[in-house]
Amino acid sequence: MSIIEQEREVIQKQESPQSTPVLDAWLTTVDHKKIGVLYIVMAVVFLVIGGCEALIIRLQLMYPRSTLVQPDTFNGLFTMHGTTMVFFVGMPILIGIGNYLVPLMIGARDMAFPRLNAFGFWATLFGGLLVYFSFVAGGAPTIGWFAYAPLTERTFSRGSATDFWALGLLVSGVGTLTAGINFIASILGMRSPGMTLRKIPFFAWTMLWTSVLLLFAMPPLTASLVMVLLDRNLGTHFFDVQNGGSAVLWQHLFWFFGHPEVYILILPVFGMISEIIPVFSRKVLFGYEFMAAATAAIAFISMGVWAHHMFTIGMSRVLDLYFAVASLLVSIPTGIKLFNWLATMYGGRIYLASPMLFAIGFLSMFVIGGLTGIMLAIVPFDFQLTDSYFVVGHFHWVLIGGTLFGTFAGIHYWYPKVTGRMLSERIAAWQFWLLYIGFILTFGPMHVAGMLGMPRRIYTYEPGMGWELWNQLSTVGAIIQAPSFVLFVYNLIASAWWGKPAGDNPWNAWTLEWATTSPPPVYNFETLPIVHSRRPLWDLAHPDDPDWKYE
Repeated sequence: MSIIEQEREVIQKQESPQSTPVLDAWLTTVDHKKIGVLYIVMAVVFLVIGGCEALIIRLQLMYPRSTLVQPDTFNGLFTMHGTTMVFFVGMPILIGIGNYLVPLMIGARDMAFPRLNAFGFWATLFGGLLVYFSFVAGGAPTIGWFAYAPLTERTFSRGSATDFWALGLLVSGVGTLTAGINFIASILGMRSPGMTLRKIPFFAWTMLWTSVLLLFAMPPLTASLVMVLLDRNLGTHFFDVQNGGSAVLWQHLFWFFGHPEVYILILPVFGMISEIIPVFSRKVLFGYEFMAAATAAIAFISMGVWAHHMFTIGMSRVLDLYFAVASLLVSIPTGIKLFNWLATMYGGRIYLASPMLFAIGFLSMFVIGGLTGIMLAIVPFDFQLTDSYFVVGHFHWVLIGGTLFGTFAGIHYWYPKVTGRMLSERIAAWQFWLLYIGFILTFGPMHVAGMLGMPRRIYTYEPGMGWELWNQLSTVGAIIQAPSFVLFVYNLIASAWWGKPAGDNPWNAWTLEWATTSPPPVYNFETLPIVHSRRPLWDLAHPDDPDWKYE
């Protein structure tokens, strides 16, 4: 018996139900694939919770002078919805997908630090539970997900809710940082033989730069959360304006995290789309080198645009000009990506399976979200519409139209690899169109309401302001979206049991994760693959016309 066969036998015994109960196996696992699934399941649960909070918010705003919920309840829902979707849905689901796929894509057997990987997940989950424990400890925080000072000071936020919010984000931030460290170490140090940085799959490349952003963006948020806790509990005055503190300091620290966070949530999606479009267009990704350079450029430039959220706070004209130029500059590498995706599709044999359907939905939505972002980078225009519902529409158009549509594309693409079964294409089509139509109807009218003067973060409004129709359309759109998420969850669960068997490579894709069985074995690869090009499976299938001849 060979060493590999002996190792496989030992692993199978360790993973068998007779030796380890299923629950214990999941709770104590250090396998990157199981940890990735745990991240995704956690994010889907929080997605349902955050979606319910959003639906209540929209129902409250459907009519003027509505009393569906009380003002403090509304503010608590508003705070928890934003916090949940950014910290406990967006980042965990992308880290989870990366956890599952990156070692497979680079030909490794696991992440660089498996135990640290497991610690990162449990820290993130515990942080989310801490934040939601505020409901039990007297009510949710009413400070908004942005927690602007001095709202977080004890004078304006009594009780322990804000403390649980800050502690929860501190703990989950530690988990997120460990994930970033792990991805960087794994991608730079554990690639299979022959896989240079110029040959890694594009999703792995975007995860690398996402992790770099995490290492730079999370510490300022962590430091500012510590300051909030010190202000509230030990009598310091970092953000206490009445005692010499600065509310503007919080904004600088928060948005120094908050703007790179947008790219932390979108760069992995760019990577997913860059894997999906070539496969379903049956063409090589157009301009790989330009796309790779654009990713690095986005990461660098995004660290220098944070104060475009702060044009109206009274910065100097020089600073306003700098942040306006930087905000416009970051659109250039993003535009490069868009045109490269379109060039990849142009002339291809496009196959509209569910992953490609969501990918095209992503392209159409992200363009509109990006254009409204360019509008808000123009300082005089931003002066008129800052803190209005126009900004709410733009923000959601980027993060839902971008992150969510792209993530759904990725889940529908790689679900067969994880489970060995296909998702229902019929249910996926219903999910897509309900989400697409509901999304446009929800967030399109918000732009109009903002242009008509509707401020964001309001509990109710008076009749006769001209906002009623637009709020009613937005609420109807949210109601249309709700069944799409129900269908999504149902499709995930039902297809795992009754879905059509997928085979090892149902999409006839080209990257290394499809070289293993579906689902992959615990050890991923019996022998580490040797890579000669960016499409190793193409090289195997076409030895007479391999990619490496053209690189």
